Amino acid sequence: MLLEPGEVSRRSFLRVSAAAAAATQIFTEPMLARAAAPKAKPAPSAVHIDSNENPLGPSAAARAAAAAMVAEGGRYNDQLTEDFEKLLAQTEDVPASYVRAFPGSSNPLHFSVMAFSSPQKCYVTADPGYEAGMHAADAAGARVVKLPLTKEYAHDVKAMLDAAPDAGLFYVCTPNNPTGTLTSHSDIEQLVEKKPKDAIVLVDEAYLHFCDAPSAIDLVKADKDVIVLRTFSKLYGMAGLRCGFAVAKPELLERIEAQGGWNAMPVTAVAAAMASLKEPALVAQRKRINAEVREQTFHWLTKNGITFIPSQSNCFMLDTMRQAGDVIAAMAKQDVVIGRVWPIWPTWVRITVGTQPEMDRFQTALGKVMSGTVTACLSDPKPKRSRIVDGAIRPA
Repeated sequence: MLLEPGEVSRRSFLRVSAAAAAATQIFTEPMLARAAAPKAKPAPSAVHIDSNENPLGPSAAARAAAAAMVAEGGRYNDQLTEDFEKLLAQTEDVPASYVRAFPGSSNPLHFSVMAFSSPQKCYVTADPGYEAGMHAADAAGARVVKLPLTKEYAHDVKAMLDAAPDAGLFYVCTPNNPTGTLTSHSDIEQLVEKKPKDAIVLVDEAYLHFCDAPSAIDLVKADKDVIVLRTFSKLYGMAGLRCGFAVAKPELLERIEAQGGWNAMPVTAVAAAMASLKEPALVAQRKRINAEVREQTFHWLTKNGITFIPSQSNCFMLDTMRQAGDVIAAMAKQDVVIGRVWPIWPTWVRITVGTQPEMDRFQTALGKVMSGTVTACLSDPKPKRSRIVDGAIRPA
């Protein structure tokens, strides 16, 4: 029966079961950051170094391209997306059929997990690691296998293989979120060669542009069972515009797309991304800026005896030597919003690399917290966790 307009209200539409919502909900970095944030609302002038955003924003050329495209926003413009995918294929030296554009990399991550993991095929990841895929695996009814990082903070490929003979999908984020550390290309090759026959290796390269490590796209070119994800949210500063892509052989892309169907790309994001790709010096310039601020911050931490994990990305992990949730709250009292806690490391917190002025404020605030000048005691002494409530992440 067809319903008349207005018969189904927004309120009734939102009354879906928690299970159904969880199965379709795509979790993203800002959702995870928001779930772990202190309840108090930060001041408008607060420093936000909690969501691995790039404070530089889109480049000047990208902003101009997006602004010029606004007038065309009344059209879906499929041709623009096709042109974008062709440019990506040319940039990465792969056939156009090996590339699919998505609004960010969260969608293809979620769809990949849903496509290749199941109650019979487990999802394998690092711990600590990016959590979004684990939520998707839960929705798929798949067993989630979390393996600690090695002493060098890389994915422990041998342990991943040993622990999951029933694997459907191996997830490798390199540089890793949250540690900013690398898993070597040779380790990824070993994982691809020794994995179960029907398993897929998903390599998330959201942060690859911040370092000099090689991409795993060469494994895609060799027609291996590998999917590589990229995003324009990080180095390119387009987190709010939503643009990313997946690279894989066509039969894998078809299975990914079958999970979520096709949807039109935001035309302003595509225009900005294409302009960014055409700036030959942009990646090197932004990589240098991030590295300079990051290394200055590491120098200050070292000088003050504060333990951290050296990163090759735009985020790093810092050991607070206490329940990290207390430090997050104490920093928020000073209008410096930092990242979240991973349960396996309850005293560690993730920090995003901001601008130099932002990191100067971070250093001042952290100095006060570590010296005991500023404190905040949480009602629950345990580090914060998150849970799914009605299809959304909520603090546990």
